[in-house]
Amino acid sequence: MKILHTSDWHLGRSFHGLGLLAAQSEWLDGLVEFVAAEEVEAVLVSGDVYDRALPGVDVVALLDRTLVRLTEAGARVILTSGNHDSAVRLGFGARLLERAGVHVRTRVEELADPVILDGSGEFAVAVYGVPYLEPRLVADALGVEGAGHSAVTRAAVGRIRADLGRRRGERSAAGVGALHSVVMAHTFASGGVPAESERALAVGGLDVVPVEAFEGVDYTALGHLHGRQRLTDGVRYSGSPLAYSFGEARQPKGVWLLEFEAGGLESVSEVGWSTSHRLAVLRGTLDELLADPALAEAEGACCQVTLTDAERPQRAMERLRSRFPLTLSLQFDPEGGPERASTSYSGRLAAARDDLDVCCGFFDHVRGRGPSEDERAALEGALDAVRLSEAAR
Repeated sequence: MKILHTSDWHLGRSFHGLGLLAAQSEWLDGLVEFVAAEEVEAVLVSGDVYDRALPGVDVVALLDRTLVRLTEAGARVILTSGNHDSAVRLGFGARLLERAGVHVRTRVEELADPVILDGSGEFAVAVYGVPYLEPRLVADALGVEGAGHSAVTRAAVGRIRADLGRRRGERSAAGVGALHSVVMAHTFASGGVPAESERALAVGGLDVVPVEAFEGVDYTALGHLHGRQRLTDGVRYSGSPLAYSFGEARQPKGVWLLEFEAGGLESVSEVGWSTSHRLAVLRGTLDELLADPALAEAEGACCQVTLTDAERPQRAMERLRSRFPLTLSLQFDPEGGPERASTSYSGRLAAARDDLDVCCGFFDHVRGRGPSEDERAALEGALDAVRLSEAAR
């Protein structure tokens, strides 16, 4: 039995103002093709299906088309809500969708109600979908006094273990095959490495869930962190399908493919496919970046550029976009920067000889270079006009 662990689709997200829906649609096309070709039994989405609680009409339509295509390819789909989703809206029509093979878990009351995947009668896999658990909202329902992520997650997994034990006992008494288990959870587990594009789940980001909380489960399919990573053999983050921050530019993106046999979880392997959404992080002087032939691949990528020119070049963004049209972030780290910063602005003001010197010093302080000849002439003209106006009064 093959199961795909995915998460954090964030449908409808933008990247520095650039819409990503086309790239997300492209990635979902690849997902459907892989599911059909590999005869995948189930696709798991461990939270943050949407990027916001109120997704746009075109975003909802994309999810609708994708669910239809995945079920037509023969897979069952299991979705849980993340901290970006509206659990109520995502869960609308869940009982009706279940008849079509789409299982949505957004309520605490359903976390110990697994989706049973039948492995040709020899074994089965129980998939428990745990929605994002906001401690202050679910502590009472889970019978937890402490309102922390660790406490509510332990309580939720405790309920799952109890249900799993009962079902295994029933199967053993009936003489049927083994029952293996998968838990889907959207949380920050200890050992995970966060990315810039994630929203913190707790103030200060210190309320992490220990990996030990998931003991007794064959595989834990985590969502929330956007980098694909292995915490233990049986506890992993699939990460987001696309890079949602420049900090993820060098991260491999994709999903985990689980393969279960009668004896249990046999293998977990990396699977991925490319899209047109590519990132490049560039650094150097403006002239170097515009002339370097080794940067040809970055011409079609979303670019973050750090210019190291000693003085800020004029029309830097315009010139960069002449070669790298998708330059979305421009930063400056001039050579000799620390030496320039050693003179405070107040120190420059104290050293100014006249009003023109003050204005030129401001230019240099703000943009890292003094005014050009034309700008200096314009400043002189403006100052003369002010003096003439004051004299006329």
